[in-house]
Amino acid sequence: MGKLLLFGITLTNSKLVYNPGDSITGTVNIKIGNSLQYKAIKVNCQGSCGVSSRQNEAAWAVEEQYFSSTLSVADKGTLTPGEHSFPFQFLTPGTAPSSYEGPFGKIAYRMRAFIDTPRFSKDYKTEKSFYMLRSLNLNEVPDIEKPSSTTATKKFTYLLVKTGMLALKAKSDQRGYIPGEVIKLTTEIHNQSTKTTGCIVASLVQKVTYKTKRATCDLRTIAEVEGAGVKGGKRAEWKEQIIVPPLPQSGLEGCSLISIDYFMQVSLKSPEVLVTLPVFIGNIAFDSTIPRPPSRPTPAPRAPPRPSPRGSSRVSTGSVTPSAPPVEGPGEGSGAAGVTSEAIPTKSHSQQDPSALQAFASPNAALFTPNRLAVPGASGPLFCLTTGATIPFFSEGTPIPTSCPLVLPPEYSTWEHPHEPPPSYEDSCSSNS
Repeated sequence: MGKLLLFGITLTNSKLVYNPGDSITGTVNIKIGNSLQYKAIKVNCQGSCGVSSRQNEAAWAVEEQYFSSTLSVADKGTLTPGEHSFPFQFLTPGTAPSSYEGPFGKIAYRMRAFIDTPRFSKDYKTEKSFYMLRSLNLNEVPDIEKPSSTTATKKFTYLLVKTGMLALKAKSDQRGYIPGEVIKLTTEIHNQSTKTTGCIVASLVQKVTYKTKRATCDLRTIAEVEGAGVKGGKRAEWKEQIIVPPLPQSGLEGCSLISIDYFMQVSLKSPEVLVTLPVFIGNIAFDSTIPRPPSRPTPAPRAPPRPSPRGSSRVSTGSVTPSAPPVEGPGEGSGAAGVTSEAIPTKSHSQQDPSALQAFASPNAALFTPNRLAVPGASGPLFCLTTGATIPFFSEGTPIPTSCPLVLPPEYSTWEHPHEPPPSYEDSCSSNS
């Protein structure tokens, strides 16, 4: 095998996940069969982010570096046959963002060791990756414990004669969660027409924005539940729960090239009505016994931009997709006098599959479902279709690699017919005025 039999990096206690500001210690291990002259043995500790506008590009379009430190553990000498160990220590900055990997970019941390040999001799190098986990404390987010609600009222007309009215209200029990907690969602529908609505769908959606010259937005549906429609002239209520799987925390604080947002999306297929609720994902749970910070306006996570409405709608802290199917029967207000209430049954739930329940019960697993994405006009950001989980995940200090059998790999071979994306926060506010 030549002179070099072993050349590797070992981190103390085999630790792989660190917090910003932690000290990283370890040793460079070398085993050689013959004497080896060297000019220096160095170790470099580096953290950086790179993003691109297309997947699988050979080089990043934009990069930023968080730190890069080099330490010389041995200066000019000769390594004798046998085993050698050289200790090292690095201090990571407190502003370093969490590790992240996606189809259009990643935040990566690695340790590299080099053996510089005299001229005309072969140099040697080795590398070891580690992960950074920056905590998001939900107790520091104002109003995180308060319910989040939004309402959309949809008036739709067919051939300028038959008119219907529908009100959709969605409410979550609070605004922030950690993996393993349950999002409790309550939806109310008041169907003031004579036509039965289409199915109602609630989805937990992740939006990742990669900031290049032209921003690229990657959306995926993390979990989805579907309920039955509501008959004409009836008011109905739908209560469902969604378990938050292992997910990167909201924001990716410390990184200026990648941002992560989450939101609950509740929609009807017929007539097309859609509302969104912002959701914060952290890794330190809300504790009601901790004093709360003063309340202040908190901007909601930005949802993708959408084209201008093509119909008439009135929205309160939410928005609608204005196209609607034909409505049969009397005009606006029909059935309002004798409105009856009912409970909406659930038709399907992506987390009710036995394998899904087993995945959520395991601390080292995650399961996700495919999604359908919107592709806006040329003036908006680019969108892609992805399936599966964004990696790496962290569970009890252990990174979960993409090879995990319960994490579906990204798939870009099939595209759905474009649908309109959820409204942006600014669009929602302007529509309400």
